[in-house]
Amino acid sequence: MFPNDVLLAYLLAVLVVVIAPGPDNILAISRGLSQGRPAAALSSVGAGLGIMVHTVAAALGLALVLQTSPLAFWVVKAVGAAYLLWLGCKAIFSRSLISFVPAAQQPLKRVFLTGLLSNVLNPKPGLFVVAFIPQFCSASRGSVPAQMLVYGAIFAVLTAIIFTVLGAFAAQLSQALSRRPRVVVGANVGAGLTFIAAGVSILALNRQR
Repeated sequence: MFPNDVLLAYLLAVLVVVIAPGPDNILAISRGLSQGRPAAALSSVGAGLGIMVHTVAAALGLALVLQTSPLAFWVVKAVGAAYLLWLGCKAIFSRSLISFVPAAQQPLKRVFLTGLLSNVLNPKPGLFVVAFIPQFCSASRGSVPAQMLVYGAIFAVLTAIIFTVLGAFAAQLSQALSRRPRVVVGANVGAGLTFIAAGVSILALNRQR
C-alpha cells in the first residue's frame, strides 16, 4: 500500500512541516521550560491527537465542508483565531505561559487540553491535511480513506515525538532561565506574539487557499 519511495518522500515532507516554527511547537517548548518534560510531552500528545482529528475529518469528507460552506469556514476560522489570539494576549499580559512559580503553573490536564485545542481549533492544519496527504494516496493501492488515516497517524506520531524532544531540550534550560527574569518575560512576549501572528494569519485565510 505504501511504496518505499512515496513513504520516504512523505516522511521528509512531514519532518519539514513539524520542525517549522508554529504555535504548537512553541507551546510544547513553553511547557518544557515552565513545567518540565511531562508537561511538554502532554502538550505534544495533544497536538498529535489534533492532527488525527483533522485527518479523520478529512477521511470522512467532513473537512470538505470548510471548503464548500462559507458560514462553516467562517465560524471555524473565527473560533480558532480567537483562541490563538487569547493565548497570545494572555502570554504577553499575564506572562504565565512560561512561569517558574509553582502557583502559576497549570494542571497537566489543562496543559493537554490546551495542546489539543490549539490544533483542533486551528483550521490551517485541517486545510493542510486535505491538500497535503491526498497527494501521497492512490486508488490503485487500496482504500484512499484508509491510506489517509495511516498517513495522518504517521504525521501525528512524528508531531508528538518531535515536539516532546523539543520540549525536553527546553526543560534542560529551565533551571538557568529561572534565574533570569528578563529572559522569562521576553520568552512569554515572544511566544505570545507567535500565537497572535498565527491568529491573524487564520483570519486572513480564504477557502481557495
